[in-house]
Amino acid sequence: MTRRMVDIVIASVGLAMLAPVLAVVAALVRWRLGAPVLFRQRRSGLQGAEFSIVKFRTMRPPQWPGQPDRERETELGSMLRRTSLDELPQLVNVLRGEMSIIGPRPTLPEQVHHYSPRQRERLSVRPGLTGWAQVSGRNALSWPERIELDLWYLENRSRRLDLLIILRTIGQLLRPRGITGAGGVNPRFPEAEEAR
Repeated sequence: MTRRMVDIVIASVGLAMLAPVLAVVAALVRWRLGAPVLFRQRRSGLQGAEFSIVKFRTMRPPQWPGQPDRERETELGSMLRRTSLDELPQLVNVLRGEMSIIGPRPTLPEQVHHYSPRQRERLSVRPGLTGWAQVSGRNALSWPERIELDLWYLENRSRRLDLLIILRTIGQLLRPRGITGAGGVNPRFPEAEEAR
């Protein structure tokens, strides 16, 4: 209950204080990429319940089915991802109770389908805007490494650890790293037999 109240206060204050930034980013996305301004995608949350995550759009629409993400990237989109400004609309997800400020990042339902029983423990809390795996390597890590870091967080969760994650998140925002994997390509999620 306390964690949820803290989430509501931080998300509410954050949306109010960042309203001018949100407005400017929305205008830039509309100008450079057109409509829609927001990107929505189904993700798995608490206990595997699906919800629609909200981000600022950072890529052009695909010109053909299966077009690689790298070919759809834009300079504006790269800047938004590098600074994590594209993630700001997720404060709305926090207000709705679909996400928390701190927790494992929400993954796609098809990825959750490949979780081992141990990895499914990751779904025992609300997913977060930031988390231990996010500040420990982010996309530079493989999926199994990220999940293990998230599980370690769940086993050691405390206010002190949450404060450390917040401080490291601020550091990441000031000096971004781990946004993409080696060669600019994010690691593929392993198949079921690999995930175990």
